[in-house]
Amino acid sequence: MEYFGQDNFLQLASKLITNAEVKKMKTGGFGTRMGFGQSPALLIVDAQNYMVGPTDENDKTQYPSACPTARKTVAVIARLAEAFRAGKRPVFYTRNVARPDGRDMGVKALKRRMLHIEGWYLEGTKGAEIAPALTPKDEDVVLMKRKQSAFHGTPLLGLLLFAGIDTLVIAGGSTSNCIRATAIDSSTHNFRTIVPADAVFDRIQISHVVNLMDIDRQLGDVVGSGEVISYLSSLPHQESTEAANPIRR
Repeated sequence: MEYFGQDNFLQLASKLITNAEVKKMKTGGFGTRMGFGQSPALLIVDAQNYMVGPTDENDKTQYPSACPTARKTVAVIARLAEAFRAGKRPVFYTRNVARPDGRDMGVKALKRRMLHIEGWYLEGTKGAEIAPALTPKDEDVVLMKRKQSAFHGTPLLGLLLFAGIDTLVIAGGSTSNCIRATAIDSSTHNFRTIVPADAVFDRIQISHVVNLMDIDRQLGDVVGSGEVISYLSSLPHQESTEAANPIRR
């Protein structure tokens, strides 16, 4: 999949919808570029083994919920995380974890059959662990979540506000589920919302592409990871990541 910069939405749309619909979106002003702010954070959503797949060639665990493109995407996310850390910008993670009895899942348990296996996101399983290639560093913040949006039922919003964040870069998966839900809430809370298309993944390619188009249409900017890294390099270097985890020692 290509990334088209300023005209990303319209060029993506032209491959998915009719010319008349593209024209309607253009005349309606959709897909205007939001741009980056001055204080970014990276949010890595549910980059766990159950989403990414085998941890190495000797891992024989079954991961039926793994996304086909996640493995190559992990390398992109890792580069983004290192760029944020190098600039002393905060990195947040979420982990989607459920009790084995499903009592903390709510209606999610009604829509998705519980998988009582090692390769799903149940507490204490290998599937629930963050992929080894993306192991958080000491300065990173890891949040537990139960629903699709990283904002729902977590302290994420308060942490971002306290850190003075104005731009949230969202990576991980899946594009059509937790990434979209998080992008909606990010935009709702007035953060400049950036989704690097090569740093998110999905189980179904058409869902991936359509949701990127919709995110770029009116929630945030869909860009390439290289643009995010270039943007980070243009920012003044911070002395520490204290804003992300401001506990005085």
